[in-house]
Amino acid sequence: MYRKACDGGDASGCYGLGWMYDNGKGVTKDIFQAAAFYRKACDGGDAGGCYNLGWMYANGAGVTKDYVQAVALFRKACDGGNALGCNNLGVRYANGKGVKQSNTDALNYFGKACDLKNQEGCENYARMKKR
Repeated sequence: MYRKACDGGDASGCYGLGWMYDNGKGVTKDIFQAAAFYRKACDGGDAGGCYNLGWMYANGAGVTKDYVQAVALFRKACDGGNALGCNNLGVRYANGKGVKQSNTDALNYFGKACDLKNQEGCENYARMKKR
């Protein structure tokens, strides 16, 4: 069903198919296929697909490790309302991987993650405020 939805242009179907390949659920685990379907999902506007593909770029899983690309995808995910994307963007700003280090920007993105009910974002926000 996910494949049919994805082939029909449904970004959430592409995300679901990417997740299945990423986790080996119902298909043989294949991180390269997962990355391709997450890309299709992200290009179609699925923020979760953007986040998962960003994570893959940040970790070199199924794609070449590329912090700049990871940041761009985390930003797209965050802009789409994905709390994990916002938190991970905050982490990138805090440690300067893929972007110029900025505590102000890190705090901003941790705050967005927290506003989106991400516990880790709230904890990171609180830690940054104490500095």
